[in-house]
Amino acid sequence: MTIDESETNPPSDHTLGWIGESISYFPTFFDDPYDTTDFSGDPFWAHTDTLDQELIDNGFNCFDTNLSTAAAAATTSATPTSTDSIASDQSLPLDLRKKRKLPDDSCPKTPKKNTNQRINEAEKEGTQQKKPTGKKGNKSTGNSNTNGNTKEGRWAEQLLNPCAAAITARNPSRVQHFLYVLHDLASLTGDANHRLAYHGLQAVTHHLSGAPTSNFSSSSNTFASNSPKFFRDSLIKFNDINPWFRIPNNVANTSILQILGEQNQPTNLHILDIGVSHGVQWPTLLEELARRGGGPPPLVRLTVVAPPISDDQSRNATPFTHGPPNYDFSSKLLTFAKGINVNLQINKIQNFQLQNLNSQVINSSAEETLVICAQFRLHDLNHSTPDDRTAFLKVLRSLQPKGVILSENNTDCSCINCGDFATGFTRRVEYLWRFLDSTSAAYKGRESEERRMMEAEAAKVLINMGEMNEREEKWCERMKSAGFIGEIFGDETTDGAKALLKKYDSSWEIRVEEKDGCVGLWWKGQPVSFCSLWKMDLRETL
Repeated sequence: MTIDESETNPPSDHTLGWIGESISYFPTFFDDPYDTTDFSGDPFWAHTDTLDQELIDNGFNCFDTNLSTAAAAATTSATPTSTDSIASDQSLPLDLRKKRKLPDDSCPKTPKKNTNQRINEAEKEGTQQKKPTGKKGNKSTGNSNTNGNTKEGRWAEQLLNPCAAAITARNPSRVQHFLYVLHDLASLTGDANHRLAYHGLQAVTHHLSGAPTSNFSSSSNTFASNSPKFFRDSLIKFNDINPWFRIPNNVANTSILQILGEQNQPTNLHILDIGVSHGVQWPTLLEELARRGGGPPPLVRLTVVAPPISDDQSRNATPFTHGPPNYDFSSKLLTFAKGINVNLQINKIQNFQLQNLNSQVINSSAEETLVICAQFRLHDLNHSTPDDRTAFLKVLRSLQPKGVILSENNTDCSCINCGDFATGFTRRVEYLWRFLDSTSAAYKGRESEERRMMEAEAAKVLINMGEMNEREEKWCERMKSAGFIGEIFGDETTDGAKALLKKYDSSWEIRVEEKDGCVGLWWKGQPVSFCSLWKMDLRETL
């Protein structure tokens, strides 16, 4: 079912009831399909005549003095210097003039070959990349294409990745060249390439500046910077048009019902939520519990483990984990549960290190059915020295849960222990590309503040030192070594996820791995995430 078709099938009452206020279930871009906002006032484009000099002067202080000097010299020779105000279009390099939206009679016709000339110069620097097609302002149609599953057409990566390699090689003149080309093409509007170039450029210059991660923001429009209401409404809308989180949430909810149905007698249900759903996941589960034969459990306990604030600011930039400071979904969720006769109790554990969890902290008992739902949070745990990741999985085993649902990014690690800066940055860029490409399809190329917030939040991956992802196979090995045994998802779970996926873009697919039974979410033939179900291996002793 497409977005347009879904209008005849409005969201279920339970979702609207939980939202509370009356809102449009669709983003505001349906009212204004193609945004024509003039972005010439964006501070990113201000003072373009001094940008490259500033990047070199401020960005290469971590390099040797002679390298910084060479970089500054390269900038002086490559970048036109203006003595006039930036308000004068004649003070801009020819390639940059067309970025400013001037009246038709005052905007010079800039030949397309000027932009291509920039790309050709980068190729001469030793980078083989595809030329971007079309003009920067063109909007993506959101239709499936072949550019997303091959490197063809993904020119932003082929500028960013050699730039990162040049940084690793300590080659300031080449870095300066790539920064200038990226600056010429970067934009928060346009297709996924232009948006990736924008976020990537911000991350690279931040890295070169040596500034603390806490000072970084590729856009001020992230989760934590928005109002609780806008954040909640935008997240609900995003889940309705993009399955990035919706499918893992759906698989987790159905698995919880599966585990609960396997119990011999009615028991209280205790869910330990270590995830990034911010409460959006649970109304659907509560509704399903209310519909169960025999009614819901006597008590449903939801223990939410909020992400801790680390002294190391580089570890606080994990995407999608931190909501607005005053955001609290508990009251609305409790009201909703009461309305459908589900006895719900919510406990939130604030600023607590995961490794310190135990039965006393979460107040669990042997008489209840404990299910742990860990989604997109555990990859932030160190996996080298010390190996906090394996240690925490053993902590989960010590809680003696009836089941553990683990959902994680299915990609390689990008931490400094698994490769140099260029290797890690390349992997993060690829992750962000898939997100931006999928949001282009989800929002059908239309501009909206909701999309910008989601993409700005995802872009934090470029500077997060906690992006210690691992492939599905490695996660399965860790779970087995911690005393768990893999469980096959029930047909109801996999069939339900596949049915739900049909409402989204056709480039999405679900693959069930035969070896471990994991449910994988793929975009244009490339893995995005996986969901797995685990139970205690009773042959293992604590």
